[in-house]
Amino acid sequence: MGLYRLTLIKFCKFVLKSFNMAKNYTLTYSEKSQGFPSFYSYVPDWMTGMNNYFYTFYGGNMYRHNVNETRNNYYGAQYNSTISSVFNENPLENKIFKTINLESNSAWAATLKSDIETSGFIEKTFFVKKEGAWFAFVRNSGEIPAGTDEFVLRSVNGIGQSQSITGTNAAPQINFSTSPLISIGSIVSVGDVVYFAQPPYTVPQLGGTVTSINVDLQTSTNNLILDATVTGAVSPIPIQNPYIMFVKNAVAESHGILGHYCDFTLTNSDTTATELFAVESEVMKSYP
Repeated sequence: MGLYRLTLIKFCKFVLKSFNMAKNYTLTYSEKSQGFPSFYSYVPDWMTGMNNYFYTFYGGNMYRHNVNETRNNYYGAQYNSTISSVFNENPLENKIFKTINLESNSAWAATLKSDIETSGFIEKTFFVKKEGAWFAFVRNSGEIPAGTDEFVLRSVNGIGQSQSITGTNAAPQINFSTSPLISIGSIVSVGDVVYFAQPPYTVPQLGGTVTSINVDLQTSTNNLILDATVTGAVSPIPIQNPYIMFVKNAVAESHGILGHYCDFTLTNSDTTATELFAVESEVMKSYP
């Protein structure tokens, strides 16, 4: 579906002091946009402009702003820069937001959420500079054991019913039939998290993480070996033939974030001047 683009503009700032029930903040007004585009974490006791400088008073001390190279440092406390917006083109279509591309001179960290998923994120170190911009794939954060909202995601894959479970409680071996063949498949990897479900197969339970995948159909070998010592794992698995599924590593596998729109927040902790001109996302239509 192409690229979504959010363009940011520069503006002049006049500072007002604002309060709400949850948090105090300083609000800026832009004459050019005739609006209030930015919030600041510092809250002065008093403020004034004089001789082309902006002064604030806090704790009995006077501060002159915009006169040093350390950005986002107010009254001895260091803060982050954050920008929040939304990709909302074609809001009736369900989409997969795969990447974030920053037209910036510095990488930012990103968190993303939609009307379906709330787990998208990109660490600052994940960004790679390509053709003058910062590019990264959206990752999904996940919990072990997985929450009920994670089992509907594309990172979850089913295998089928097991034939038997042998091995030890700490290292169970899940055996699958070779005739008829229950294929483990090539998607599952060491480190993936395995879940099992007992009849009526509606409540997945944590079985452990994959430590070994063994398939040799000529010797009727077709099994997974798990580490069942992970926190939350059910050990021993109570039945011999539960339904087996697995969840891919959410950080290593980039599935994007699914939804009709995507809210995102960018965070930058640099203490030097940073410019952000535009934010783009590679998006594709989702077909259930």
